[in-house]
Amino acid sequence: MFTIIQAAGWPIWPLLACSVVALALIIERMMSLRPQLVAPEGLLEQALQASHDNLPSQEVITQLHDHSILGRILASGWHALQTEPLITADDLRSSMEAVGRQAAHELDKHLVALATIASAAPLLGLLGTVIGMIDIFGSQAPGTSNPVQLAQGISMALYNTAFGLMVAIPALMFWRYLRARVDAYVLGFELDAERFVRHLLAMRARLK
Repeated sequence: MFTIIQAAGWPIWPLLACSVVALALIIERMMSLRPQLVAPEGLLEQALQASHDNLPSQEVITQLHDHSILGRILASGWHALQTEPLITADDLRSSMEAVGRQAAHELDKHLVALATIASAAPLLGLLGTVIGMIDIFGSQAPGTSNPVQLAQGISMALYNTAFGLMVAIPALMFWRYLRARVDAYVLGFELDAERFVRHLLAMRARLK
């Protein structure tokens, strides 16, 4: 591997840095987007049951808020209704939507950087290719030929092209996978929040 890096020349170092950063971002996002941290199965049903007859205690609201990202969204509905018992349906939805937008932004964290690496890596590889070609033509004086310099230039060009694609392809694949995962979570948030709002409004109507 070190021999390949030497043959590829200095243009490969930015690609190596991109590969390390992309790997770190992928691992971090895969760990952060686990279902038990974002939207645990059955959490909505537990929240519905906890507020079946009345609003739960502040301790229960805090526990739900700290449980997961979905729990934070659901707890915001409890908190809004607790703070303002006569809150309108539109205001209740707006308060939960604001928390939902913050949650969606949190899920999107680092995905832009990963997409940037996926887009920039082939260009960095192309830069190394161009530099390798410049070395090839610069080593060929009129009427002379330097096979060693020619081989070095060709290897630099090819290694950088190949390494740029090796970094870009996995980064792009993981970005698309994580992007789809975040979109699915956000859609689930919207559906669960709407169901929870209707539940809270119905519960308040029964208590009047």
